[in-house]
Amino acid sequence: MSASHAPGVPANGGLRADAARNRDRIVAAAREVFAAEGQTAPLDEIARTAGVGNATLYRHFPARRDLVVAVVRDISERAADRAEHALAAGADPFEALRGLFLAGVEEKVGVMCTMLGTEADPGRSAAGDRLTQVVERLVSRARATGTLRADVTAGDILLAIGRLTRPLPDGSECRLDGDLARRQLLIFLDGLRAPAATELPGVGPSVADLRRVPAGRG
Repeated sequence: MSASHAPGVPANGGLRADAARNRDRIVAAAREVFAAEGQTAPLDEIARTAGVGNATLYRHFPARRDLVVAVVRDISERAADRAEHALAAGADPFEALRGLFLAGVEEKVGVMCTMLGTEADPGRSAAGDRLTQVVERLVSRARATGTLRADVTAGDILLAIGRLTRPLPDGSECRLDGDLARRQLLIFLDGLRAPAATELPGVGPSVADLRRVPAGRG
């Protein structure tokens, strides 16, 4: 699936092949640069990384927010593709969840998602809905195999992916990336496995609960 394509949204807006390639290269470069430097990274640096001119970048993405939205849509689509392929191949659903988390660390999903405010975007919403549906299927199958503890919800998984893939605050002497990020994530994943070692308080959040929390909070 091409970058930032969501169900109900034409792939690359019906662009010519060369223009579509440029757009995809810009989104891929922005994903890399934003992950490393944050949302305020210079757009001309993204253009250089993509190997295109500034005019080409602005022709596809007139405003910075347009590019940020495209990156978040692309990440959601890529994550959903990965999980769907794992399920179609008959992979263990818990291992598919594990792969989803580890990929989230590599792409710094948490920091990307906090770049967006509460403004609605149909393409981003469609991509997010698709990823949510895939995670719900993974959770259901993992429970059925007895590998995921029964009190963990799809909402727990989605919330954890966002929280555990965020970098530590600026100025922290301990960078949460590389092996350290994977180490913390694997400790968390062990806590998801059945049988459960402890009883969780309260009730896990549903996907509907998460959608009532303003973006960037929680």
